[in-house]
Amino acid sequence: MSVDQTSWDAAVRHLYRDATAYIATGPRRHEDWTFDVLALMARAVPDPRGWARIDGSEEAPERVESPVWPFAEVSPEYVASRLMEIDRDSAENLLLAITEGGCTLANLQYFTESPDELRAMARTILARYGDEATYHTNVKKTGSAPGTLDFTLETLEYRPMSVFTEDCGLVVVSDTEVGMFWNFNDV
Repeated sequence: MSVDQTSWDAAVRHLYRDATAYIATGPRRHEDWTFDVLALMARAVPDPRGWARIDGSEEAPERVESPVWPFAEVSPEYVASRLMEIDRDSAENLLLAITEGGCTLANLQYFTESPDELRAMARTILARYGDEATYHTNVKKTGSAPGTLDFTLETLEYRPMSVFTEDCGLVVVSDTEVGMFWNFNDV
C-alpha cells in the first residue's frame, strides 16, 4: 500500500484532533535509530517530506526552559531501555489507542467512523514507512505471542519517557525515516 501526503495528513489530523499528542517524522540518519528519536524529541529535525506534524505542547511555557518538554531529557540508552518491538497489528491498534488518554481501544467510541474505517486510517499512517518498518513502544500490554499487545487487558503498564504521569507511544523505524506517535496524559 502506498500513501500520499493528502491521505496521510488527513488520517493523522483526524485521529489525533483531540489528543495531547506529539506526532512527528524525521530522517533516519543513524544505524542506532534511538539517536534519531532523540532528535525528534528535541524537535531538531524537519519532516523529510514536509508532511503534517502535530505538537500539542508547542505553545507550552515549559518549552522555553526545555525544548524537549514534555519529554524528559534522556540518553539513547534510556530510550532503548524503554522501548520494546511489537508487530504491525499491535502498532495499528496502538495508533488507535493513543488517540485519547488512557491508551485503550475504548477511545474509538469518540469517533463517528466505524472501527474498520479507523483501522484503515491507522494502516494509511503506517504505509508511509513501508512493509519493512519495525515498530517499538513503551506500552506493556503483553499479548499471548511475543511482540504483541493485548488491548483487552484492563491494566496498563508503560515505561515513561516524559514528565507527565502517563505517556504512551509508538516509534516506527524504516530505512530512511523514524516516526513518533505519542500521547501525554497528566492523570
